Amino acid sequence: MNGDFVFVDEFVPGVRWDAKYATSDNFTGAPVDGYLANRIVGTAALCNALERAQEKAGTLGLGLHLWDGYRPQRAVDRFLRWSTEPEDGRTKSRHYPNIRRSEMVEKGYVAARSGHSRGSAVDLTLYQLTTGELSPMGGGHDLMDPISHHGAAGITQVEAENRRLLRAVMEDCGFRSYDREWWHYALKDEPHPGTYFDFPIA
Repeated sequence: MNGDFVFVDEFVPGVRWDAKYATSDNFTGAPVDGYLANRIVGTAALCNALERAQEKAGTLGLGLHLWDGYRPQRAVDRFLRWSTEPEDGRTKSRHYPNIRRSEMVEKGYVAARSGHSRGSAVDLTLYQLTTGELSPMGGGHDLMDPISHHGAAGITQVEAENRRLLRAVMEDCGFRSYDREWWHYALKDEPHPGTYFDFPIA
């Protein structure tokens, strides 16, 4: 790996992960270019902030469950190509039920450049330490729909409170949120603000 990039699980004790883009369980329906191992990678700065967040969540009986961290630029490029391909319906109902895949870019769910490729962003949720169950958030990872926005209507009070709790933990530990995706957080003070890396996760 490049420079100060590391495997997050080796630096953040107790963190859980399921690297969705290394599997077929994502909006493209197949493993994505550049994801050769089911691991989460990030910069040392990202890991330091995540360790603080994990400790803070732990005081509340919660843990962090990660879905993505560093994302190779080739994966972002694959997302863009996929958004222009004919619709096959395989993942539409779960990930983009109310838009066309060709609308993902203009609606802000897919971008040509991503903070993930700078090693400074993470997709994650909370889980209950006592049961191991994911906290209900009112929609899953990569649900490209207004219900995924912060402050969205149509979710329960418990789901809204869980989103607020995740946001409070992450913002207290040096992250900023993204208004369209409750699961996405990026470092406020990132070490590579102008660099988009493309080495594979292997």
